[in-house]
Amino acid sequence: MARSESTVVVVIALVGNLLITVSKFGAAVFTGSAAMASEGVHSLADTTNELLLLYGLHRANAPPDRRHPFGHGREAYFWSFIVALLILIVGASVSFYQGASRLKQPHALTHITAIYVVLGVSFVFEGISWLSALARIRRVKGTLSYYQAFRASKDPGVFTVLLEDSAALLGLLVALTGTVLTHYTGRPEFDAFASIAIALLLCATSYLLARETKALLIGEPARPELQRAILTIAGQEECIVRTNGVVTVQLGPDHVFAGLSTEFRDTLSAVEIEAYVERVEAVIRKRHPEVVALYVKPQKREVWEAKRRNLESAD
Repeated sequence: MARSESTVVVVIALVGNLLITVSKFGAAVFTGSAAMASEGVHSLADTTNELLLLYGLHRANAPPDRRHPFGHGREAYFWSFIVALLILIVGASVSFYQGASRLKQPHALTHITAIYVVLGVSFVFEGISWLSALARIRRVKGTLSYYQAFRASKDPGVFTVLLEDSAALLGLLVALTGTVLTHYTGRPEFDAFASIAIALLLCATSYLLARETKALLIGEPARPELQRAILTIAGQEECIVRTNGVVTVQLGPDHVFAGLSTEFRDTLSAVEIEAYVERVEAVIRKRHPEVVALYVKPQKREVWEAKRRNLESAD
């Protein structure tokens, strides 16, 4: 269900951006607006980005194979990182070039009413896409703030669309401001400055996306509530002394690797330990199917604590 919702969010954004791209470029050619040309490039980059996100989400669902025993979940993170780079390389650089060239050779805007119409239509389409991504974030964020939910999210399809659409809505407001100032002052420099401001906005968006997807690519832990659930399930058996802790790695939006440290009773046989591992793994996989692999390590608490302190001292 989560993956289906994520795909729907991306598809809505794709359709909206495709329509917006056509209208913005048409208005840019018709009116000579640098800000509208920058916004057209922005929307074209977003359209390409949504296609890459859909491809990444599709590849992430590929089944495990011999070369990828834990699946292909990180494909989604890789393509999200490519999206972040495209926003910077294509969107920001072209927008900055448009603004800088118009500052050197300013000329008056024509058919300004067309710009207002396109900005209004674009705002509606971007708003629909933004609201669909926001609704998905609201359902999963719990008590977290929106920024905390963005940092904690493991689903690039949703948080990339939400951030892109937020930047797009802000960009539309910047373009509107530049157009209004140009219209009422007769100074086309305001339109050029709006294009440069859009470039800076895209740089900030690219940085945030790149930072989050880089962390996921390198390997972030799973969400804390999943870690607690694994420890709770594993600790309900009477054949163990205690569960020391769990180490998790997010391998994809719906793929988690978990390593469980458990101290067994000394009287247990190898057969009994194997039976425990099978029971615990079956329960965890049933309740939390995103756990694609669970390794259980028999370990004394002192050894676990020493390793945990080493990890904390390295932060």
